[in-house]
Amino acid sequence: MVSPFVKNLEPKFKAAIEHLENELKSLHSGRANSTLVENLPVAYYGTQTPLNQLASISVPSPSTIQIQPWDGNSLGDIEVAIRNSDLGVSPTNDGRTIRISLPPMTEERRRELMKIVKTRAEETNISLRGRRGEIWDEIQQQEREGKITEDDKFSAKKEIDKLAHEYEEKINQVVATKEREIMSV
Repeated sequence: MVSPFVKNLEPKFKAAIEHLENELKSLHSGRANSTLVENLPVAYYGTQTPLNQLASISVPSPSTIQIQPWDGNSLGDIEVAIRNSDLGVSPTNDGRTIRISLPPMTEERRRELMKIVKTRAEETNISLRGRRGEIWDEIQQQEREGKITEDDKFSAKKEIDKLAHEYEEKINQVVATKEREIMSV
């Protein structure tokens, strides 16, 4: 009777982990990578559009990202979006393409990135705890209405806590992987 609650919770936890992983992909970790900019929102004719839908993105060298818009009129919008992003880089516009030269990572920048990683991981943990709380409230309501027994309620709490702990460990693994990537010279 209680397992449907846990089954409903797991996809939400998986989605939170996937969201964290996608957020962390956009952090510069030393080498140029198209994922740094591909989901960058660009104001294109009044609509926020991901950069990868407006341009071809390539990585011609380990420290350079090249962006070739399909519509030449979007060049300025793309440049503004890059300048206003939290990437901390200045794009170079030659009239047809935009180049982003990524500077070598300093120790200070690496530490700043790790703070961002840990902040996003904590936000994900808070999200997981919120979802767990919602399901727990639902279980308590079911028990008050007599739809489940008190034993079912506590066994469900135990299952939910176990699942939450597993996903907190997964978050820690994602953070540790990103930390190795950022801190390696």
